[in-house]
Amino acid sequence: MLMRTQGTAAEVAGAAMLALVLTACGAGGSSSAPGSGADSPKGGSKPVALQIDSTVRKATWTSGNATHRLTLAPERLARGTAADLEGVQLDGDLRGMIPYYLTVRYTNTGPQTLTRLGPQDDFTVTLADGTPGKAVSLWNTNTLATRSSSRIPEGCDKAGPASAAPHATVTVCQLVMLPGGHEPATVAYSDDSGGTLLWNVGDGKGDGDGLLPAGTTAETTWDDDTTDGIAVPIRATPRSVRAGSLTDLRGYDLHDTSKNTVPWYVTITYRNAGEQTLLPVMGDKVGVRSAGGHEARPLALLDLSFSGAGDGIDRCRGKIPNTRLKPDSTLTLCTIHLLPKGDRPAMVSFEGEGKSVKPVLWRAG
Repeated sequence: MLMRTQGTAAEVAGAAMLALVLTACGAGGSSSAPGSGADSPKGGSKPVALQIDSTVRKATWTSGNATHRLTLAPERLARGTAADLEGVQLDGDLRGMIPYYLTVRYTNTGPQTLTRLGPQDDFTVTLADGTPGKAVSLWNTNTLATRSSSRIPEGCDKAGPASAAPHATVTVCQLVMLPGGHEPATVAYSDDSGGTLLWNVGDGKGDGDGLLPAGTTAETTWDDDTTDGIAVPIRATPRSVRAGSLTDLRGYDLHDTSKNTVPWYVTITYRNAGEQTLLPVMGDKVGVRSAGGHEARPLALLDLSFSGAGDGIDRCRGKIPNTRLKPDSTLTLCTIHLLPKGDRPAMVSFEGEGKSVKPVLWRAG
């Protein structure tokens, strides 16, 4: 809950980093530079290269207590096949997913040598609905082997260099797992300064399977404390998804991790298509997933200042606490979601209430 004098803001969760273990023959003994052999898997078909924006951007990366300056960009993204991971022991939730080989390049633009390098771990690949890929670290269980039996491209089956001197450039391949049957939309880098950098894959739209177009009316149900367990049919229509400014939150105490974010205002109109009056709390079930793979629930606001409304964030809050959604009437509610600077909503969701009801998913724009 966010309070006007002493609250905190919800934190935005990032994508999980998972691990994978190569079986006994899983060594990569090649001396080629990371990423140099991305077109030559050991047997089987070549990974399919995807069109990708490769604009170089400024970023930071933190190691220990030191923050370092970088320039970086994705250099190549290629889709592999499940056969690439034959001979690789996968965690259960990775089985059936498709490997993508993301080659990134970064330059140390600061004055100090970087050690224990890991900027590539802050990259991910996301789908059109904001689902982030699962970045995977590989390590070898057979240190005497000289060649991998898997079809993972050279350079993607081992770690990058251990250090980078000032002005040195590093190219490294990161393995990212994504659900099958979908095309990725975005490559994202979570900057340690709190922001997000985005690059489009193709046109940046992905396939969008399962997403309704923005503004489409969807039918669902709602069940609250007043309906005696009856799922009342309602229709939800997204009206707008717009960015605000962190100054909109002036007067509220923010958690330190929220001070480099942007509030996004999601407005949805709900129509009561049933015969019972409903409470105006549908906004609690609105969610946002971002192009950077972050998930943001609505902020809970508590105003203790009694200073009145009218500007900034108060325009989204509206004046609906004592209203009800009567049969055959509509109610428009606005929710507030914090995302890192540079990020943007990819998908808006609404979870209706009632037995077996499924969430409704829309493109954010």
